[in-house]
Amino acid sequence: MSQLAQYIAEKRQQKPILSMTHVVYGYPSVKESLDWMATLLEAGADFIEVQFPFSDPVADGPTIVAACHGALHDQTLTVEQCLKDIGQLGRDFPQARIALMSYLNPMYRYGLEKLVKRCAEENILGLILPDLPYEQAGELREYCNAHGVDPVWLVTPVTPKDRLAFLASEARGFLYCVARSGVTGNSNHNGKQQSLDDYLAEINEHTNAPIGVGFGIREKAHVDALKGKADVAIIGSALLDAYNKGGKEEGLKLFNSLFNA
Repeated sequence: MSQLAQYIAEKRQQKPILSMTHVVYGYPSVKESLDWMATLLEAGADFIEVQFPFSDPVADGPTIVAACHGALHDQTLTVEQCLKDIGQLGRDFPQARIALMSYLNPMYRYGLEKLVKRCAEENILGLILPDLPYEQAGELREYCNAHGVDPVWLVTPVTPKDRLAFLASEARGFLYCVARSGVTGNSNHNGKQQSLDDYLAEINEHTNAPIGVGFGIREKAHVDALKGKADVAIIGSALLDAYNKGGKEEGLKLFNSLFNA
């Protein structure tokens, strides 16, 4: 069992489902994004999924796209500084874990072997690159195996069944299960829960890794519906919408309503 999977298994003995919050590094500024991450960890977030911004975040909806563009607009961000900053955050909050999410272009330019080595040094145990297919990630997988970092694969409700089974069987730290087709952002789960249940049940047949579910989770009912079927509920756009509306106070209010109520 990987370090990340072990962490999830141990935490799951204490909670019916864990929380992963998505924050864009550098938005609206580096300091403010790090302060927001610290606030969420103080509130009890089990994971922070830190997105290093990219100009064309193809898996993301309008809210996160706007944050990425805002982060890149008038400041120079580097992967190295991001790794240092979130590594320090992890040391400040050793009870939680941090996963790095981005897209292949900036990570490739930084250097994939260097990236994985630095992630391991900073205790960043999960690496999420949505636009890097498994078949083209051979070198990345080798580096990850060597350094104890888990590449996190994504599946969706429209992933072909044979491919879903394959990716589920290859998952190690956790499997990122997209709750619906499309990009991140608003979604209505009402009336669709049975199909989501079937989807997660099928995934559970093929994996021994923990399951995280994201995309469209905005209400406590969505989180509650995942209990007993998944291990981690991932909230991104809804949290950013709340933060944009009323800063840390409004964002924290939403987080607490989902996970601490």
